[in-house]
Amino acid sequence: MFDKQRYGRLKWACRRGMLELDVLFMPFAETGFLELSEEKQEAFERLLTFDDPDLYAWFMGHQECKDQEMSDMIEHILSRVKV
Repeated sequence: MFDKQRYGRLKWACRRGMLELDVLFMPFAETGFLELSEEKQEAFERLLTFDDPDLYAWFMGHQECKDQEMSDMIEHILSRVKV
């Protein structure tokens, strides 16, 4: 379960070195994260441990993520930001 302190660390981890990732992660952490199941919340937390260049390549579609759980999370986040 994500207590206030753990959720705060997660939101801090959403602050990346790339604006393109910030505009994906920050809003998702604020609006979509708490709606996820505990398993999916942990998957999102794990996603944030990857390096920015890898995340950028996956989210921008330049490279395929081989980890199915991470790939599913990426698709979920992208589906929430598309209008």
